[in-house]
Amino acid sequence: MAQETQQIGRLAMRQEGGNWNAYYAMPANMEQSKPIFIGSIRMGAVIGNQQRKAAFMDMMRDVVADIIEKESGVRPSWGREVPAPEHERSGNA
Repeated sequence: MAQETQQIGRLAMRQEGGNWNAYYAMPANMEQSKPIFIGSIRMGAVIGNQQRKAAFMDMMRDVVADIIEKESGVRPSWGREVPAPEHERSGNA
């Protein structure tokens, strides 16, 4: 029997100034959930470098997964990438 999955949060990536910032946010609304800052990288380090961009995103997923696994005993799985809703976009996101 397949195990039912539930979304407990999301990794939100935002360009803010010269940085690309990663936040953990609740599924519904980033503004209402008070997102938790996870990490940051300079935009210049990822623009035009898909491998580095993917590596940063993978590292941020691993950080969030490590925290969730430590607290719950279950390592989360990740779904597909979804663009942020227009009302949540900032900077050049």
